[in-house]
Amino acid sequence: MKRAAVSTIKATFSACLAKVKAGEELLVMERGKPVAKLVPIPKDASGEATAMQLRELSRAGLVRAGTGKLPPNFWKMARPRDKRGRALAALVADRAEGR
Repeated sequence: MKRAAVSTIKATFSACLAKVKAGEELLVMERGKPVAKLVPIPKDASGEATAMQLRELSRAGLVRAGTGKLPPNFWKMARPRDKRGRALAALVADRAEGR
């Protein structure tokens, strides 16, 4: 865990915040004594971070919120055809990248 003085954090807040977003913890020091700890919000903790991100994407018009309900005949519907194999190629490429 890295330590930073309050004055340093005030002067470089954006850089400190970027480090925290990247997963690093930061101990805030005042006159050599710890006074606070900046930690990233876990992505899976009760889904809050994910829900917040989805709301932002929805406001930007990049996604549409679903109703959460499937049509009654969903599982009986025919699968879409992919004659050129694009879906399989995308899946293989994603797995090769480690996603």
